[in-house]
Amino acid sequence: MKKYELTKIGEFHTNHNEDYLISNEIGFNKIMIAVMDGCSMGIDSHFASTLIGKILKKVSTEIHYKEFAEKTENSIEQILKEVTRSLFHKLKELKNELSLERDELLSTMILGIVDREEKVAEIITIGDGLIICDGVITEYEQDNKPDYLGYHLSGKFEDWYEKQNQRLRLSKIEDLSISTDGIFTFKKFDAEEYDQVTESEIIDYLLIDRQEKESKNMLLKKIIRIEKKWGLKPSDDLTIIRLMIE
Repeated sequence: MKKYELTKIGEFHTNHNEDYLISNEIGFNKIMIAVMDGCSMGIDSHFASTLIGKILKKVSTEIHYKEFAEKTENSIEQILKEVTRSLFHKLKELKNELSLERDELLSTMILGIVDREEKVAEIITIGDGLIICDGVITEYEQDNKPDYLGYHLSGKFEDWYEKQNQRLRLSKIEDLSISTDGIFTFKKFDAEEYDQVTESEIIDYLLIDRQEKESKNMLLKKIIRIEKKWGLKPSDDLTIIRLMIE
């Protein structure tokens, strides 16, 4: 399996990249992947996405070690729910311990559990973002009003989880990408003349095209070429994880 990662601050942001990413082993032949996008209208928006990423890393490591020690193997559906449950309760705990306001915990999230051997994945999206699997595009767009997890920490996890309908079960995976919505924000920032390109062509180039697949810096190279050839940069923060399972 080849893994490519990219997180880049948007041109409209000056102090912090409000996105975050995490990929971590979470069991036999399984990997957890996640991209987060902090709410720009929230308080310290980079904090929420980073905190969620750090919690996910801890939770996935604990599950990985537990499965190894107990010689058990859970389904990717079970693992996804357990990771999300642990995240929910840890955020609620930290909110109380640190006296955090709700607006300090607002971040979108695409969270997936991928079985490399079986080539299947279970993915949940909280808020908006983009998923592409073998050329098939799934976009979640909530009209700039994402239903953040941070809005629901005062309730019960089971009640909230059962209402989540932005779920994907993928099979026969060969090429899987998850991205924050910065993928839709490429713009020109100078007056020079460049070749013309559409938004769909940019998405195809970054998340479907396989040029440079032998380089671990494939995504960064493509971002540089987009700027040089088409004169475009993402105005919002952009974060991508792409897996090629061969």
